[in-house]
Parts: sequence; C-alpha cells; structure tokens
Amino acid sequence: MSQETIHIAIVEDDNEIRQTLTLIIDGSQGFSCKHSFPDGEAAINAISADSRIDVVLMDIDLPGKSGIDITRYLKLKCPDLDIIMLTVQSDDDSIFESLCAGASGYLLKDTNPADLLVHIKEVFNGGSPMSSHIARRIINSFRALKNPLSDRETEVLKMLSKGLNYKEVASEMILSPHTVKTHIKNIYSKLHVNTRAEAIHKALKQKLI
Repeated sequence: MSQETIHIAIVEDDNEIRQTLTLIIDGSQGFSCKHSFPDGEAAINAISADSRIDVVLMDIDLPGKSGIDITRYLKLKCPDLDIIMLTVQSDDDSIFESLCAGASGYLLKDTNPADLLVHIKEVFNGGSPMSSHIARRIINSFRALKNPLSDRETEVLKMLSKGLNYKEVASEMILSPHTVKTHIKNIYSKLHVNTRAEAIHKALKQKLI
C-alpha cells in the first residue's frame, strides 16, 4: 500500500530558505511541495478550498501583510487548512496571535529538517506541533494566567496568612509599611476581594499560596 502524499505550500520571503524547504519536502517520500510563495498576497490569490493543499508552512515576517494576518485570512477562506508557523519569532505576542489566528502549530526556523517532516505529518494527522521552547513559553503563560499575583504579592499574602501584620511583613521582607500596603491593595484588586480574610480564603481555594 503506497503512502499518502501530504501536499504542502510554503510562504517565505527568503529565497534561500524557501528553496531549501522545497528541496527537503520534495526529496522526502510522502511529501510534495505544491506551491511556494514569496509573500502572503500571492498565497491568498492562489490558495483556495480546491487547491488540494494539506499544510502551509508560514513565515511571520513577510513583506506587506504579516504571516499572522495571512493565516487569519486563509483560515476564513479554507477552514480545514492546517497552517504551521515557521519563524524566528519566539515572543509571547507572536505565539498567541498566531494561535488565535488559526495556526495549528508553531515551529522555529532552527528546527531540524527531519523533525520538521515529522511535525508536518503530525499536524496532518490532527496534532499541534510546537518547538519545545515555544511549548515552554505557552505553559509559563498559562501558569501566569492562573496566578494573577506577582511573586512579591504572593509572598506578602503567604505571610498575612500566617497571621503577621503589616509592620511584621514589612520587617520580614525588608520593605516599608507603605510598600506592603500597596502590595495588599494590588492583591485585593487582582483577587476582587475587600478584606484580608477574603484574600487569604480565595488564595487558598485557588491554590495560589
């Protein structure tokens, strides 16, 4: 039984990178580079639901519209199209904007060619491949969302939960009482509470301390 061929399109403005990716894909059994585009507008004009493209490798820094904008447009046009961002960008905004735009995966350009093919097959089979560095960034961001308190605010709340008053907390943390009160005010605001008891109760319930 012959292996099903995965048809791929590349959107990359760097000619050398685009050509290298094309050679890697076309030189590997089960993979075919159907199209390669130097910019997003060319991809928009060529890709449709009838294009028989399974996976798009999308750069972010493109001339004209960004790869994130192109991803958003293509997903509206072709909802079943799988798009993997292949980029040097590893900042939180680029990662989350790409995923919100509809990207199914996010890889860095230093991904090993053999691993890249594995990831293409993974997304084709319904997965969401991520470079390990990107996955760590996402996990850390979700942890931050779970706990809205800063490390210093968490420490202050832990001490309050042990029965220390403002002055004792200030002494323990080598802070001024005014700074401690500012931290507590921020804690109340972030946890949407009005008293020390409510703050401690909510923090314990949500396992923030």
